[in-house]
Amino acid sequence: MAGFYGRNQWIYINLFTIFIFRRNKYKNIVVCLQFPSNYPESCILIELKSKTLSVKLLDGLALICESEAKKILGKPQVLPILKFIRGFIDDNPLSCCYDEIASIKKNLSISADELKLKQKTSTINLNLFQDSYFLKAKIFIPDEYPGERVSVEVDSNLPLLFQRWLSGQSKEMARQCVEPPIFKKGKGPKKTAEPFQPKPSLEPIITFFVGQIRQLPKENCQLCKEACLPSDPRYINPIGGKKCPACQQQIFHDKWRVGESLAEKRWAHHEARQRELEEVADFLQ
Repeated sequence: MAGFYGRNQWIYINLFTIFIFRRNKYKNIVVCLQFPSNYPESCILIELKSKTLSVKLLDGLALICESEAKKILGKPQVLPILKFIRGFIDDNPLSCCYDEIASIKKNLSISADELKLKQKTSTINLNLFQDSYFLKAKIFIPDEYPGERVSVEVDSNLPLLFQRWLSGQSKEMARQCVEPPIFKKGKGPKKTAEPFQPKPSLEPIITFFVGQIRQLPKENCQLCKEACLPSDPRYINPIGGKKCPACQQQIFHDKWRVGESLAEKRWAHHEARQRELEEVADFLQ
């Protein structure tokens, strides 16, 4: 656009340049650059768009890019800014779950709970606490997330049976988010149903962990109405009777295949061994 003001001629050229960075299907950014009339003495205008990444993340990244451009006023700014954006995509693999992470942090009600991000390894370490019990989870986010399932490792001082259940349930939730349901032969989804699309699994899994660690240590026995788990996890006793105290029906469990006397001896040996290890540890400190 050009014009005249008196004898002076002014020219204003409004140019747009669009670049597209595509690491994969779920990590791509459209970079729109607008050049002011006195570029490069003035800062280039930057707008970022994406159909997959968070709007808040893009807005924050655009502000950082503008501050980087202001550091090199008077010099070409396009290539340094594009390199900066490309480096951000490559160095921050957890950017694909920015909104989920922000929502998860809001739902961590206890100050001792921790959510640690490790961009280099694309992992999230979750530490949850309830009374004397803890649940620790290490979640690996693949590069094609949410198109690929996350992998989960669980560690806790809850009874081993609960640990196995938490681990298995979280893996199943991750699978269901990326794999379509399996129908029996001759039966399938309705013709009007939309085709299956992968969906994020990080927030549902962590929400599941938070709910269980809050609930399990406070569960009461349906018969005596007292807490099922002891206040000190060290006193968890895996030995139980073979009959339900309420209905007197026989209970079948893989831990009760041996006799009660043998199970008690094994438990006593385990406790004695644990005390010996604690005494050695105290001596070495």
